[in-house]
Amino acid sequence: MEPNGTVDLLVLNDQLAALRSNADMFFLLIMACLIFFMQAGFAFLEAGSVRSKNTTNILLKNLLDVCLGAVVYWAFGYAFAFGSESNSFIGYRYFFFESMPADNYSHWFFHFVFAATAATIVSGAMAERTDFMAYLIYSCVITGFVYPVVTHWAWDGSGWLANGPDGIAYQDFAGSGVVHMVGGTAALFGAAILGPRIGRFDANGKPKPIEGHTVPNVALGGFILFFGFFAFNGGSQASISAEGDGVIVATAIVNTILSGSAGALVAMVIRRAGFGTGHWSFLTAVNGGLTGMVAICAGCNAVAAWGAIIIGIISGFTYLVWSWLVLKCKVDDPLDAVAVHLGGGLWGVISVPLLSYESGILTKWDLDSAKLLGWNLAGAGAIFGWSGLISLILFGVMRCIGILRVSEEIEIKGLDIYKHGEPAYPLSAYGHGWSVDVEKSGKHVNGNAFTNGGFDGVLPVQVFHVSNTNEQANHANDANGEKKQPQSSPSADGNTENTQM
Repeated sequence: MEPNGTVDLLVLNDQLAALRSNADMFFLLIMACLIFFMQAGFAFLEAGSVRSKNTTNILLKNLLDVCLGAVVYWAFGYAFAFGSESNSFIGYRYFFFESMPADNYSHWFFHFVFAATAATIVSGAMAERTDFMAYLIYSCVITGFVYPVVTHWAWDGSGWLANGPDGIAYQDFAGSGVVHMVGGTAALFGAAILGPRIGRFDANGKPKPIEGHTVPNVALGGFILFFGFFAFNGGSQASISAEGDGVIVATAIVNTILSGSAGALVAMVIRRAGFGTGHWSFLTAVNGGLTGMVAICAGCNAVAAWGAIIIGIISGFTYLVWSWLVLKCKVDDPLDAVAVHLGGGLWGVISVPLLSYESGILTKWDLDSAKLLGWNLAGAGAIFGWSGLISLILFGVMRCIGILRVSEEIEIKGLDIYKHGEPAYPLSAYGHGWSVDVEKSGKHVNGNAFTNGGFDGVLPVQVFHVSNTNEQANHANDANGEKKQPQSSPSADGNTENTQM
């Protein structure tokens, strides 16, 4: 009985180990799929923040951040980040999955969606004037080289940031520095070298607003990103089967919503109090919330709830200050990506050694906590220096050879039709074949509003507006005994032209 009992126990242990391994892989894959959905959030957010003539262009870039990124990260990125053979700077095994065990697939997929996030940050900051070929180049470089090297430094066992002096390790649980500072730094250098959009600044250098074309898209994108951050931060535990894993995941998710909420509220209130327009700004609240969630990434597993609130409050200030500073430097960032990701990421890296409940300066006040702060600052400096140097070379070379920016004519007319042949909102797609009657003051405008009466391609609300305006003008002329004057009606391209009544 004893031998059989021993064998049964061994089999049971093996089965339990297999179950735990499968549970961890499943957890990682599910979290990665939720993070993947953040690409839809970025797509909506960026599409709503640009003008309608550039919507297709920005949507395609978000799609290719995934499609192009997956191929590049499979070929090079993962090997540079987590290759089984490596030094303290970079990995050099697992290119094209060579010799990589299938057990690593879930790990690859999780870090691939992180890499895609870093690249997406840059496309938003450089929106509406970047040449498509330049986008393809910088997206490959960031996903396949810039980001993986930083990942290796901080998150691989042989990386130099993970093995600091006196046993100190760089603390960045979910990537405030590794993901967001990399993307934010590349966005800053890219937008600065690219130059502002036409009309963004007047002749005296004073900024002029260029509004995005749909706030509802921004809202939908913001909500999706908020949702995705729960998996982004909670999933960074990378396992769920060990004792305490569930508590850490729950702590990370709860801290994420607390920090994001505090960031949104503080940024909105400050904007209302007079730092800007003096209104209750929805867009400010969204970006303040995202900044709070970016900042909490580094320490979402290590701070108490009150610490998350503090991080969020400071994030609201951080977003507004960085947004103002970037604009003051004449850098045109349509998405405020630099303020959200670089500003929020930097504050996040600093916040962990300050507020960590196990090793923070405010809780321990000892030499070790000071060393942690110094090492995290060194890591932030290295990340900014590495990302900035590669970005400076990359974008500078592309500008010098003339492939970074589209021509002035294309920028003014929009990238969708010239570059992609697919306008996001083709007028020919609106309307129907039925006759439309618009009644106003007992009179009618009869006929098909889309084909008759000079209204080809015009939306019904425009027909109603023109009809109403014409009637008001006619009534005024009749009352004054004046002869009817030619009225203005919109042409098919949306401009006004004189037509005889």
